[in-house]
Amino acid sequence: MNALEEREFVERFGGVFEHSPWVARRAWRKRPFRSLDALHAAMVEAVAEAKKEEQLALVCAHPELAGAEAKQRVLTVDSSSEQGRLGFLQLTREQFEAMERLNRRYRERHGFPCIVALRLHAARASVIAEMERRAGNDSATELKNAFEQIGHITRGRLEKLIDG
Repeated sequence: MNALEEREFVERFGGVFEHSPWVARRAWRKRPFRSLDALHAAMVEAVAEAKKEEQLALVCAHPELAGAEAKQRVLTVDSSSEQGRLGFLQLTREQFEAMERLNRRYRERHGFPCIVALRLHAARASVIAEMERRAGNDSATELKNAFEQIGHITRGRLEKLIDG
């Protein structure tokens, strides 16, 4: 990864942070990386150093669970795999409607989608329970939660790219 030119690096790692290749571009400038941990830390640092507008755009770039992107089948390959593993892409009509209500309640309260690192969950029910619990939090807490969850998501995506 350290030998890659910027363009190649961004092509390979630009999708790790959902629809935000700028994260990989900025992390590339922090080379060399001694490990996957160091690469991930550089990417997370790039997000932390970004303007607030860029950070919020990154959060908003994430799809809702079982949301419009899932219904239209326009999720990224990573998001599709992550949501599909827990059955969010194969819900009944009633389950989709319940998820729509939960997503809407969360987004209306906080202004961005509820981000959950699905890799940390073994079942869809625990994800839904977490979403319901977090919907009542204040928005500052939820923004912190979003970045924490994005950290878990992106760590898993990097592991798949490098180790897989």
